[in-house]
Amino acid sequence: MRTMMKVIIPVEKGNAAIKDGSLPKIIGEAIERLQPEASYFLTDGGSRSCLMVFDLKDPADIPSIAEPFFMGLNATVSFSPAMNAEDLQKGLGQVK
Repeated sequence: MRTMMKVIIPVEKGNAAIKDGSLPKIIGEAIERLQPEASYFLTDGGSRSCLMVFDLKDPADIPSIAEPFFMGLNATVSFSPAMNAEDLQKGLGQVK
């Protein structure tokens, strides 16, 4: 299922992770594993944030995807099902 993951990294932990090199490592490993169709890096409420859209093959994968962000960056992580325009068009075609 196409899924959007949002990661919000607290400023102090993000600063420390940049200094010790763990932030680019954690993000790089997630990109390598998930092969997202899109990745965006932005600020959200003054914190470093990341959005990745990827195919979540099994909900049981959520813990192993999220834990590196929780444990390594003290991040807040959320997952949401997501549609592209084609998916939306297909879904609306099923509405009666």
